[in-house]
This record gives sequence, C-alpha cells and structure tokens, in this order.
Amino acid sequence: MNKTFHLRRAYLVAFIISVISTTSYPQNQKIPVLKEAMFYEKLPGDGRDVVACKLCPRKCVLKNGDTGYCESRRNIGGKLYSLVYGKPVSIALDPIEKKPVFHAWPGSASFSFATAGCNLRCIHCQNYQIAHAKPQNLKSYDLSPEEIVNEALKSGAKSISFTYNEPTVYYEYMLDIAKLARKRGLKTVWVTSGYINPEPLRLLADYLDVARIDLKGFSEDFYQKLAGASISPVLETLKIAKEKKLHIEVINLIIPTYNDNPDEIKSMCLWIKENLGADTPLHFTRFFPNYKLTNLPPTPVATLDRARKIALDVGLNFVYIGNVPGHDGENTYCPRCKKILIKR
Repeated sequence: MNKTFHLRRAYLVAFIISVISTTSYPQNQKIPVLKEAMFYEKLPGDGRDVVACKLCPRKCVLKNGDTGYCESRRNIGGKLYSLVYGKPVSIALDPIEKKPVFHAWPGSASFSFATAGCNLRCIHCQNYQIAHAKPQNLKSYDLSPEEIVNEALKSGAKSISFTYNEPTVYYEYMLDIAKLARKRGLKTVWVTSGYINPEPLRLLADYLDVARIDLKGFSEDFYQKLAGASISPVLETLKIAKEKKLHIEVINLIIPTYNDNPDEIKSMCLWIKENLGADTPLHFTRFFPNYKLTNLPPTPVATLDRARKIALDVGLNFVYIGNVPGHDGENTYCPRCKKILIKR
C-alpha cells in the first residue's frame, strides 16, 4: 500500500473530553432504585435467605444484607440486586485508541463510562478511586440505558465503551445498553479483565462488537499476587470471545520483576497465536508506579522493545507498544511489506 493513514496526537488530545464536568444530566425516574441481578441462585437452607452469585468466578455466597466482593451486588431479603444499575460515576468521549483499540474504526470517538466497583483487587490499579470504591461513597448520575445511547449518538461517537472499572460488575446495565446500541447503529467495546463466567459471557457476546481484554500476566502466581484472582477464567474468556467472533485486542501491562520474563512472554505470545490467531492485536504497555505498587520504577522501554520482538518473532502480525508517546511501536505496519499503514 502506498497510502499512509495519519492519526495525529493532537487529535487524541483534542478529543479527550470530560463529559461529566461539562454536562448536567437529567434525573430519570424510570431507573429502578435497585435492579435485580441476573445469574444468581437461592441456596437451600433454614430460611436464612442465602444466595450464590454466578456472574464471575468468585461465586460469592451472600447472606441477607451481605455485599459481594465487587461491592456492587447485595443480597436483600433473599434476592440479589445490582447497586450500580443506571449509576455511572465517570463519563468521557475518548478516542477509541485510548482503550486501546487500534483495529476497529481508527480515528473515531467512543462514548465511555464506568460505575463503581470491580471483581479484582489489582495492587497497581490505575483507576482504583472508582474501581475499589463502594457505590454509596461516589457521586453518580442517574442515566437509563436509553439516555446513555442517546447521549452517545448526540456526541457523534461511533461506539460505546464499557471501561475504566470492570464492566462485568454492572452486567445488567451493560447488557441493556448493548442491546439498544445495536438497534440504534452504535458499536460496543467491552474493556475488561475477562474475569467472568462462561454463561453470562455467551449471552453478552451476542450484543458486543469488540472485546479488549487484559491478559495481565501468564502465570497463576502473577494473578494471585497482583490481582487476587486466577488466570484460567481469563484464558477461557478469550477463547469464548474468539468462538463468538468478537474482534479481540489483548493488552499486557509489563511490570518490572513481575511479568517481564522473556520465556513467560514467549509462552503467552504462542498461546495467543495458537488460540486467537496471528492477526490478533497485542499491546505491550508501560507500567508506571501507582496505588499500592509504588516501589518499582517505570518499565524500561528496552523491556517493551524486547517483548515486541519476541511477539513478532513468534509470528504475531500486529504488536504495539503503549504508554511511550512517539514510539514507532504505536504505528500499524503491513505484516507482508512492513510499510506503515497507520501512523500514530
């Protein structure tokens, strides 16, 4: 190809618009005070009103009045309710490249939002202020699924991104929005850790277009130490996303001394190639000290370069480097002739 599509950095800066600070949203009385959750079951017992959540691999068992690990679901009188349905706490109009998603509608804007809560506890979380917060402790807006879709259309966005915290914790809200978005011609982007059970994932995937999934590391030890979770459900999520024909992009934040071992990176790249395909975009991104992990330096750029070379040598065709402004690894190259197709 002779033409190169340029995405100017000025464009990215110009489109990072904080909607929440400039827009006053109406209060919608149609939003339920509490929304009964999907994917739970009542457990037999002696009238204790115990329920088991079946949304994610944590499988929280909750007595009456208990709140789940994610802080967003509560057993009230023997029924499980979402505490965050219709209650976004952060809204912005982002370039889709910020997700990062590079191979779907490049240069477009994505209407992005989050609620409170997360079903992981990553000690390096970049959005811990909302992800690790209790919903009642954050200011939120009452926005129905219809209003979210309408605001996205008014903004000129091509897509809606479920992002910033873990969208799985507001599953019912996300599902209702995704269904409406499809009817109204908007695309949907699920920015996720992938920590969800297969049954709810299969239903959700019918209404999604893109799955941008964190593969945080490639060992059980890493997931246990840094996220308090297990890797196997994430790998299963990636396989199901592939099976459901979603566009998949994988991100791997490289943290010095934790997941920067070349052999482990190679194993991860081989797994991606064998299970997702050689054309699956893989983003290696630079770690910066944050939250509870402040004793480490930022990832050396040389480490990212090495990881990218490993991935390319393994046979992955589209490998990117993120959080290093101006790096050549942000560009998209033709895997055959190596010419730049999109310059960022």
